[in-house]
Parts: sequence; structure tokens; C-alpha cells
Amino acid sequence: MPALRLFGRKWLAASDDLVFPGLFEIGLRILWLSLLICVHIKYYDDTWKCSKGGDFVRIYIIGTMALLSAVIIVLVALVNQSAKGSITNVDARKLVPPILLLKLFLIIPEVILNVFGTMWAFCRDMVICPYEGHFSRTVIEALVIFNWVLFGLAIFGLVMVFDPLGSKRYHEVQETPSAGESLRHRKGTSVWKRRFRWAFCWMRSDEHGHEAFQQVAGLLSALFRSTDLVPSDVLAGCVLLRVKQKRETREMRRIYMLSDDEPKYTTDVNKVFSIAPRWINLENARHFLRLSMAAYGWPFVMYLHCGTGIFRILNNVSCCSCFGNPQYTMVLEDNCCFCHLAGVKHLSKINEEDILFASFRNHVFELPFCVIIDHKTTNLVVAIRGSISLRDIFTDLTATSDKFEADGLPPDTMAHKGMIAGAEYIAKKLKEVGILEKAQAMYPGYGVILTGHSLGAGVACLLGFKIRPKFPDLKVYAFATPAGLLSREAARLSESFVFTVGVGDDFVMRLGVDSIENLRTGIIQTLHASRLPKYRILLNGLGYTLFGVPSRDLEATWKDETFPEPTRSPLLDSIAIPTVTGSTEAALLSRDLNVRRFSKTRLYTAGRILHIVSRKKTKTDKKSTSSCPSYEMRWAIAEDFMELKVMPRMLLDHLPDNVYKVLDTVLREQRDNVSEII
Repeated sequence: MPALRLFGRKWLAASDDLVFPGLFEIGLRILWLSLLICVHIKYYDDTWKCSKGGDFVRIYIIGTMALLSAVIIVLVALVNQSAKGSITNVDARKLVPPILLLKLFLIIPEVILNVFGTMWAFCRDMVICPYEGHFSRTVIEALVIFNWVLFGLAIFGLVMVFDPLGSKRYHEVQETPSAGESLRHRKGTSVWKRRFRWAFCWMRSDEHGHEAFQQVAGLLSALFRSTDLVPSDVLAGCVLLRVKQKRETREMRRIYMLSDDEPKYTTDVNKVFSIAPRWINLENARHFLRLSMAAYGWPFVMYLHCGTGIFRILNNVSCCSCFGNPQYTMVLEDNCCFCHLAGVKHLSKINEEDILFASFRNHVFELPFCVIIDHKTTNLVVAIRGSISLRDIFTDLTATSDKFEADGLPPDTMAHKGMIAGAEYIAKKLKEVGILEKAQAMYPGYGVILTGHSLGAGVACLLGFKIRPKFPDLKVYAFATPAGLLSREAARLSESFVFTVGVGDDFVMRLGVDSIENLRTGIIQTLHASRLPKYRILLNGLGYTLFGVPSRDLEATWKDETFPEPTRSPLLDSIAIPTVTGSTEAALLSRDLNVRRFSKTRLYTAGRILHIVSRKKTKTDKKSTSSCPSYEMRWAIAEDFMELKVMPRMLLDHLPDNVYKVLDTVLREQRDNVSEII
């Protein structure tokens, strides 16, 4: 950061991105130079005895050795210059562009010499010598192939770092900056849409595919325009944010120790649920989470049992429809062997006759779901699948706020646009089939439960508002619900019938347009504040992944230790954004980004939120011979999940099987404690 300028345009790489590629190429070049020196020693004298092509061979060997030596020297200089200075200190790396140009121009003689080598190695009539060792010919053939592969990788690398918006006319509009910004946004949106159409061409036929491409392209363009970030900056920024957030956590703990205001987590399950309605309990949550996982179908069985998954669903598959004899009339768009249905049956442990309806249609804004009669809890359960396909990802990323209408909601209620469309699709399908009304007629007294994980949880919450007028006692069990779901007043109303469970550092529970924009702003601020070069940051990040963040790095990473007052945005409902800044430029850019928001309405997590975290063992626990609780919990509020944190378990804590293990562990330890007391 900023991006590298070369050939009069901007590229998706920075001048400090060349350290690791350069070291890798230096190692390869030294290896091949060593082998070529061996060829020279063993074979050079014999070239004078060649009846044809001896001069050709000598020119190739001497020329290639000289060129490899020159390339190595240039690469050493390039790596040395690229490693200088902090990420934003471009002046320290001012020699990188000219050295890189020299390296690129050396490709021309390399190509010429490689053509000579190719002719020698693979055209036997060009060189006729009395002695031609097997070692020499093998080295030359391998070197020629290696060089062509290296040229191909260089072209691929240029394509990858080519920025379609790198032209000066998109980032140097001096007379009318607002017009230039608008031009960049339109051009950026167009570029992202074109990429999506090519990369996901099979999704063009989806009814809502074009709209999703437009929405996601607009979001990505708005996130990254005028930031001058390159991909490696984002990676380094995430590492720095991890350090920054750990430092802030340490400071907050000190404050809480003095003020005694720290949010209280407890291992006493009975105490936590003593203030909750009877239907909100961990036994029900674990049970309905199993049904939520079942909605994922056979891919989730294969994920849980990589080696034996196929054998686990074989007993439940049925290939009758492959021969024109459909067995299940209430199962839509499964494959001919009903593999998805087989996965549902295996994961849910529900009898086949209790799966009343299943739709596995998966298009943009159209999610698979199942309707199950659950005799154990006397409920009709609608289990909605979470994200598992690229179409689901586009539904997730269509994250702009849109008007959401349902009985009992305020007229200005806003919600996640993609999930609104998903909820409307399922509501329409349920109405067409009429399965819930028919099932309630067959089983009077049975309640209605909606459940889902991740994307399925968000859609279940919105669907609950849609169909609640018909089923007033409806309840929703949501797991890892995305943060950017509902406007605040609607989220409060959902607490009466939505129970949300979140575990640890789950990033999806903090994921929304606002939190992503704040993450981008935080990355820019930490990059400006860091005193370390990028290669050091990335190496440190590898160490943090393996061994954690050492205390010394919490202080030694930054240029200065001044933490200014948190910046505030009028669109953030007065929620403070912690900042680290190392320059006036960073502060000005941060304020600009905070004002320029993609979404004008902040969205929140729905329901009454139970947050479960791993419990750190105290010294007393470690000395104790009896088992100690592994987890603690508390009732959280939606505002607790406003900041997207970079944590080691941010992805693992989101996975449904890990959420299930946590609930199962808590319930098992609770039973064990009761047994010990008795």
C-alpha cells in the first residue's frame, strides 16, 4: 500500500510484495545455475569436437550462465529494496519499480536463449557431437522446460495483478473529484459483474442471478474504491488487527478489573435459563440444531465422515426414479437416487414417513428446506439449509438493506435483501403446497418450529415474521445468525419468538455490511500505524497462528503508542469504532470511509441471543481432581456483535458440527454435575 505504479498504470500489487516471490525465484535460479556449471565443467571441452552446432552449444551455455547470474543479482537487489520500510513508507522502496522494469526486460534475452536451448534439447539434427552425456542433456531439457513454465507463471502473475481500473483516468480526476469517484464506482461495478458472469456462467440462467451479480458487484466496488489496497495489504491488515484487538482486549480487562463492569459469563446453566421462557432451553436447541444440520443433506454427511460417508447414506438411497419410477412425490429437485433425502434421513434420525415435504431446489435466493413431523417434541419443523453452494454465497452477499413487510412490524422495517427474497420464496412454496395446514389438521395440537444455521437461520427469522399471523405460537431456533439481518426495532420484536445461539468468536454472527466496512477502515488505520515491513507482518502472522500473539508484539508493532479518541459515524447509531492511527492521512481517509457507507441502515442480529464461550481454567481448576466446566455463557444483546474480530477460531466456531459439540458438552457436564451432587 499504495499499489505499485508501472507502465503508467496501477497494479494489484505493492512494492513490498516481492520479498517472498523474489526469494523463491532466487533459490530456483541458484539451483539451475549450479547444475549448469556442472554441465559446463563436464561437457564444455567436448563441444570443440562437435562436427555441427558446437558454437551454438557454447553460446547457449555461457550465455545462460551469464544471464542467470545477472538475474540473481537483480533479484537480490529487488528483494533487498522491497523489504525496506513499513507498508505505507513507499519512499523507502522508490527503487523497486526501476529494478522490476530491468527484471522484466531481462525476460527478452531469456526467451531467446530458451529458444536456442529448446532447439538443442529437442531437435537432434542441429547439434552433432561425438560425446553427449546423459546428465548434460537431462539438465538442459529440464532447464528448458522449467524456463517455459516460469514464463507461463510470469504471464499468469501479470494477469492476476492486472487492475482494470488502473488507468490514470479513473484515479486522477483532479477537476471534478466527485465525478471521478462516481466513474470509478460505475466502472468497478461493471468489472465485478463481468468477472461474475465469466466465473459463474452456470448461474446466468437463475431467475435472480443478474440482480445478485449487480448487488454484489456494487458492494465490492464500494468497499474497495479509493482505498488503494492490494490483496496482500488485506492479509497483512488482518494480522495487524489481530494484534490490535488483543491489545484492546487486554486494556479492557484492566478497565473492567477496576470498574467491575465486565459482561458476566457463568457456568451455571440453571441460573442463565431461570429468566427465560420454558421453550428456550439447551435440550431443545441441541435437538433442533440436529434437524438444521440434516437440511444440508448428503454433502454434510460426506464432510462429517470423509472416509465412510458414502456407506452411511447407501442404506437410504433409492434409485427407482432413475428408471422412470419416481418414489417420492413430495420431494422436489433431488437427484435420481434421492441422495439429499438420504442425507436428511441419516442426520436427523427421523423416519422416512415423518419427512412430509422437501425441496432441494438451490438457485440464487432459493434455498433448500424440509418439513418434518417431530413426534419427540410434538412440533412441525421447517428446517432451512445454510450456505453450502456458490449460489448461497451470492444470496449472503446480496447484503444491502431493503424494506421488509410483515404483519406487526413497523412500516419502516429494513432487512437483508437476499434473505428477504429467500424467506419470500419459502413462504410462497409452503403456501402452494399447503403442507403446514394439512399437517396441523392431521396432528392437532402440534406447534410450528422454524430452524436453520447461518444463512438458514437468518431466513428462518424473517420467515417467522411472514407466517406468524397464521401460526401465532410459532417459535424459531436460530444458530449462528448473521449480524446484518434486521433493523433494531424489528430485532427487539423478534426476541419474543426467536432463540439465537452463538458460540465463541463466530465471524458470521458479526458479519454485516457495516462490520465489513469497519473492518476495511480498521485495516487501513492499522497499516498506517504499523512500523513493521509487510514480510515481517506475514511471517509474524504464521507464528501467531501456530503459537499465539506474544505480549511483546502488542507494544512493538506500532509506530507510536497514541490511541486517539474513537471515530464516530452518524450512521452507526453512536457505536464507537476503536482506531489506531499513525498519520493524519490515515485519519482523514478513515473519516471519509466512515461517512461513505454502502448501506444507509444498520442491521442487527435477531432474537434472544445466548452466547457460549470457552472457559479458561484457573489455577484452582488445574489443581482440582474433579472435572471443571468447559464453557460459560450469558445473554447477549445485538450490539455486542457489531465489530468483526480477527480470531483464530472465527471460522471453526461457526461450523454447525462444532456448535452441536459445544451444546452437547454443556448438557453432558450439567448431567455429570447433577449426578455428583446426588
